[in-house]
Amino acid sequence: MFKYIAVIGAGTMGAGIAQVVAQMKCDVYLYDVNDTLLRRAVERIKADLKRAVQKGLMTPEEVLAVLDHIRPKTHLPDMSPAEFVIEAVTEDLRVKRDMLRRMEEVVKQGVVLATNTSSIPVTAIAAGLKQPSKVVGMHFFNPAPIMKLVEVVRGDRTSDDTLKTTVDFASFLGKTSVTVKDTPGFIVNRVARPYYGEALRIVGENLATVDQVDRIAREVAGFAMGPFELMDLIGIDVNLSVTQSMYDQFGGEPRYRPHPIQKRMVDAGKLGRKTNEGFYRYDEFSKKRIDEPGRS
Repeated sequence: MFKYIAVIGAGTMGAGIAQVVAQMKCDVYLYDVNDTLLRRAVERIKADLKRAVQKGLMTPEEVLAVLDHIRPKTHLPDMSPAEFVIEAVTEDLRVKRDMLRRMEEVVKQGVVLATNTSSIPVTAIAAGLKQPSKVVGMHFFNPAPIMKLVEVVRGDRTSDDTLKTTVDFASFLGKTSVTVKDTPGFIVNRVARPYYGEALRIVGENLATVDQVDRIAREVAGFAMGPFELMDLIGIDVNLSVTQSMYDQFGGEPRYRPHPIQKRMVDAGKLGRKTNEGFYRYDEFSKKRIDEPGRS
């Protein structure tokens, strides 16, 4: 479908998306501001692919082929061959809008500019671009190589052609897409906020421990992961940012109010698996949980 894809931002989501694209034999131009961030992203991808080999899902030769499709870049002009752009920078309106403005100047006219935002209106991100009709939401979920769902978000100016191209591209990547309106939090985060929020309130009120809430969610409610395990996987800073964004966009709606526990943990640098400590502690290399918490 496409040969050259640009992924902007080499954090957890950007690295995961780059891996998904590379596994489909597309060349991925993975951009971030310095080589250190790019090296970390590539190491993260290598570790994930190594686990796939250990599980018998890939061969070492297939891993090398995937890695050969990833082209780390620190200069935006090097992204000019891109035929489709996926922005996965920090969840901040000004940062996302500025990055897409800059990419619009680099790539050919008419290239789709997809944003991986999880809560910011696509219409707002597209405002001020020369071609807002080419901007669309393409919200992957963490971990991107495993999670099948992609929310394709149509902004007020998103064209029919842009929407169709994005849906087709998601299908090409082996993802199941759902097309949604441009509303705060879209579908999944509207559903997920109460899941996290009520769990945080339960722990904050000393009604149960972190591990008790997670075990009940898994063993009784049938969730694949408890809310605290999921926050550790996503990143507590990311979770807080999305919650704050939705709280603000809904005019201070109480059900979306961030909890002080989240803020306290972010201030302490306990962001989850990526810092080896969140609601749980993790082994630095395998990210396997190494203890059970009482209350964070």
